[in-house]
Amino acid sequence: MSRRLLTLLAALVPAVLLLVLATSATVPLVAMGPGPTYDTLGEVRVEGEDGTQSVPVIEVSGREPDATAGELRMTTVAVRDNLTLVDAMRFWLDPVQVVVPRDQVFPPERSRDEVRESNTAEMVGSENSAEAAAYGHLGIPMQPRVEGVDPEGSAAGLLREGDILTSIDGESVSDSTTVVEQVSAHRPGDEVRIGFTRDGRPETTTTTLQPAGPDGDPEQGRLGILVGDTPADGTDVEINIDPNVGGPSAGLVLAIAIVDKLSPGEVTGGAEIAGSGTIRPDGTVGPIGGITHKIRAAHEAGATEFLVPAGNCAEAVQDPPDGIRLIDVDTLEGALEALEEAASGGEPPTCG
Repeated sequence: MSRRLLTLLAALVPAVLLLVLATSATVPLVAMGPGPTYDTLGEVRVEGEDGTQSVPVIEVSGREPDATAGELRMTTVAVRDNLTLVDAMRFWLDPVQVVVPRDQVFPPERSRDEVRESNTAEMVGSENSAEAAAYGHLGIPMQPRVEGVDPEGSAAGLLREGDILTSIDGESVSDSTTVVEQVSAHRPGDEVRIGFTRDGRPETTTTTLQPAGPDGDPEQGRLGILVGDTPADGTDVEINIDPNVGGPSAGLVLAIAIVDKLSPGEVTGGAEIAGSGTIRPDGTVGPIGGITHKIRAAHEAGATEFLVPAGNCAEAVQDPPDGIRLIDVDTLEGALEALEEAASGGEPPTCG
């Protein structure tokens, strides 16, 4: 073998090894960009006992849902993990993608499963807040309902999920906040009488309160239930979302979709609307992450208006795509008024 060939092979071997590493070994980076969008006024495919079927994203029972028009899209950020060096360079060169250290998305002290569980819990909280905000806006009377029972708690074997609470120690309770206040006013070891309805029948039971636990006030009693609010008129809303979607940022759009389904008229005015934002039960809208990615995702899906939390406006106007109006919102009420203004051909408040 000639010296020239040996020299060539000596140069090629490291190059081949580097190429293999660049295309197979992962780097501690993730890429973030526009993710899927979901029309909350439309339908979604879910797995059921009879196989895959289409169901409304906002599924209403207990009353006839109102007809809707247009689209109302919740937006997401796509996070791509397990990148090779070549992948990272490709995404880095893509102007709509952002490459960041993996630790910013998946903290090293938490496993990927723990992050996923946290995002799922935030999504459930977002759905509950969206329902509460929508019901509050519509003025629907509420009542406290048992959403879960601690198998080791005071109420185990006495209360069930779905029971409607009516009184604590003879004092009527009208919502979940009142239930918490009434129970917390008692000490551990106190005996309390609970009034409730089950399947429409009034019942009562008595139990002894437990201590609040290591993270609670030792002077307050604990009943051991998870309680939420539900419409007193029998209206029920089931939110069906892709289980891979997590986080709290869909709250605003879900609340608007629920209002649209439960009230006359068409919130969108027949237009293609998108947005993002957290929401509190009182209707306050909060900022979210990844706003620029979500605006671009909405634009790619055909949206012409995007609802932007006031706290994200400064970032949103940096480099928005052409043809999409950024509407500045800070409450559910304000968002609905802005959409009404837009539908009538007016000028809603915008970012910038």
